[in-house]
Amino acid sequence: MTVPTVTEKTTYRDAIRAAMREALQRDERVFLMGEDVGSYGGCFAVSKGLLAEFGPERIRDTPLSESAFVGAGIGAALGGMRPIVEIMTVNFSLLALDQIMNNAATLLHMSGGQLNVPLVIRMTTGAGRQLAAQHSHSLEGWFAHIPGLRILVPATLEDARGMLWPALEDPDPVLIFEHGTLYNTSGTLAPDSGAVDIDRAAVRRAGSDVSVITYGGTLTKSLEAAEILATEGVEVEVIDLRTLRPLDTNAILESVGRTRRAVVVDEGWRSGGISAEISARITERAFYELDAPVSRLCTAEAPIPYAKHLEDAALPQVETIAAAVREVLRADG
Repeated sequence: MTVPTVTEKTTYRDAIRAAMREALQRDERVFLMGEDVGSYGGCFAVSKGLLAEFGPERIRDTPLSESAFVGAGIGAALGGMRPIVEIMTVNFSLLALDQIMNNAATLLHMSGGQLNVPLVIRMTTGAGRQLAAQHSHSLEGWFAHIPGLRILVPATLEDARGMLWPALEDPDPVLIFEHGTLYNTSGTLAPDSGAVDIDRAAVRRAGSDVSVITYGGTLTKSLEAAEILATEGVEVEVIDLRTLRPLDTNAILESVGRTRRAVVVDEGWRSGGISAEISARITERAFYELDAPVSRLCTAEAPIPYAKHLEDAALPQVETIAAAVREVLRADG
């Protein structure tokens, strides 16, 4: 298995695997643990081949108990290791919420700064794959509410490849949310692709009329909507948040300062979601720069349906993103 070169096609899945392989090679303290990560190669084939290369001491299959193996990861981190814990899907992370929130996120504070928890937890998030309500929700905004955690949402091949090593170097717990629809997306990576900045958002498309602020699985949809709107003479700036905690508020405000309008696209639910936090920060700090109210486009307030036509209707789509931008433009006359 080799790191992809600029002339080789790779997938989001392969980019994550390459990042884990490199981390395992670079630091003997790094190991991977989770359900079916070993001989099965991971539920989404992300860890395929790693067991044969690194052995069962470093690629560890765990019992089906998220609370138990996340707790074991916390203990290993406290003991000086650098564990990568894989939770199969974000819905199941709630079974480990006590470990994540009451232990991993709080031990540094509760120990008076004596106990860091250098733990990385990876999990799949998001809908669009007809896996129904127990496997399809976007709960990263919930975890972004918790002090003591860093929340990463890689949407590109470069970020899928480059976010893991900086996360492992962080002395505090980092959660990485991988959108399930991205695993098969493909493209090219430069030969020197490596660690990326996990503190700052990125402008994925420059524009002057409206800022579309998004992340993860809705980035590609937002970029497609921007291309459609460009044919109508509307130049959309697309901001990829990349990190939900801490939010890069300056990047958001700088973009809104240029365009004077904002649409927040979030696959999470609208009520109490990360979109509300972003909207509030814009309103608090850039109210007089706005030419229209901040708009939010989120998933329908319902469990994710199984039926494809209902699932599609529940989620932000290219057409609904474009419609939300048009509505914001109409709002200021």
